[in-house]
Amino acid sequence: MLFTSLEFLLVFFPIALGVYYILPHKARNYWLLLASLFFYAWGEPAFVFGLMFSILFNYLLALRIDEMPVGGKGRKWMLAFTIAGNVVFLGIFKYMNFITENLRAFFPSLQTSVPQTEIFLPVGISFFTFSAISYVVDVYRGVPAQKNIGYLGLYIALFPKLLIGPIVRYTDIIEQIKTERHITMGGFSDGFLRFLYGFNKKMLLANTLAEVADKAFATSELSVGMAWLGAICYTLQIYFDFSGYSDMAIGLGKMFGFTFKENFNYPYISKTVGEFWQRWHISLGSWFRDYVYIPLGGSRVNKSRLVLNLFIVWLLTGIWHGANWTFIVWGILYGVLITIEKLLNLPSKLSKQKSAVFYQTFTMLAVVCGWVLFRSEHLSGAVLYFKAMIGLEENGFLDPTFLFNFREYFILIVIGIIFSTPIFRWLTEKMQGRGEKIGTIYYTGCYAIQIVLFLVSMSFIVMNYHNPPVYFNF
Repeated sequence: MLFTSLEFLLVFFPIALGVYYILPHKARNYWLLLASLFFYAWGEPAFVFGLMFSILFNYLLALRIDEMPVGGKGRKWMLAFTIAGNVVFLGIFKYMNFITENLRAFFPSLQTSVPQTEIFLPVGISFFTFSAISYVVDVYRGVPAQKNIGYLGLYIALFPKLLIGPIVRYTDIIEQIKTERHITMGGFSDGFLRFLYGFNKKMLLANTLAEVADKAFATSELSVGMAWLGAICYTLQIYFDFSGYSDMAIGLGKMFGFTFKENFNYPYISKTVGEFWQRWHISLGSWFRDYVYIPLGGSRVNKSRLVLNLFIVWLLTGIWHGANWTFIVWGILYGVLITIEKLLNLPSKLSKQKSAVFYQTFTMLAVVCGWVLFRSEHLSGAVLYFKAMIGLEENGFLDPTFLFNFREYFILIVIGIIFSTPIFRWLTEKMQGRGEKIGTIYYTGCYAIQIVLFLVSMSFIVMNYHNPPVYFNF
């Protein structure tokens, strides 16, 4: 079930929220757990058993880890077994088709003995599996294991963040689950506004810009202008799509009394590639930092080990995003860029204005090109697209397709660029700083605008407008 579906907006969410508010605290948690399992089971009921298995598996083994002596080998082996179990669970569903396909392609002799698997990918499996792994690692590090399976189940399955994140840490949310959540009218109102904001970003910006991006990536003969227009539109699309879903998740969480950490911080204003990944999908970046990079030694190692650590992290980052060589190469390329930045200590050397502006421009070009690789279905398709961007396909600089799409979508692209900067956050802070009355007027105006835009977005859904999230299968 999607946040942008009529079933969610008109049936599931009103019922889930309405019943939630009339129940006492302890019953609220179990109601939310049942609602979350139903939410996950809506599209493909069989997959909910995989989610329930993940909850039970990590619940039982975390209890066992907690019982074992600290520092003992048995505790380490139990942690390794639990992590391996989660990785195998994720690997079977997400990567088995990719593995068998490549085995058969690279070793033709195996085609008779290795059948091509056709395992369907459960949505959100990467997000809830990473949540589960972080929980058992935290228990190994000294956090008390959760003895109430309902509480752990709610942490892993909580529907606002279940399918597309953010990846919420157990230690960040367990006290919110255990203690009574007091929801004020102001908090609920802020959550609802945040949901509207994310919803409209997804429906009006991401989905509309996707029309240009899809057209460009589906065209075999691209002019230079159309190739760049498609790449820029996809760059904006994926930001408004994913950050829009994160906004909706954070807003829904607030309406149910939960506080989730921010997942995006205007990544397209980044001055370096490393800064981009501190601002983009923050929950994933911090997960790899705390559970992979730092345990490997982080930056406090010699240069050769630093390079290895970064390679491992970014290889895993690419693999996490999907079972395709494009994602793997995409992750490695980011690893190379960030390794170069760290080895040359570039951030501290960009003190001069000209060099800083030049490198910021390079960073944005690298991000745009990275998204081309990310969006392409095959490496060969990415190569052809890059060739079109630099004019090697000899399809001309401009063509009628580019001119039509540029004319039709120019205003929306400009709006997208503006909204990808913190200009409106600055404006909000400015208005709030000018007194309570002006701040209230500004807040009310924002609310009214978002509601009007929400009604427009709803009309798109009623017309069966295609709107799957980009990160739906990651």
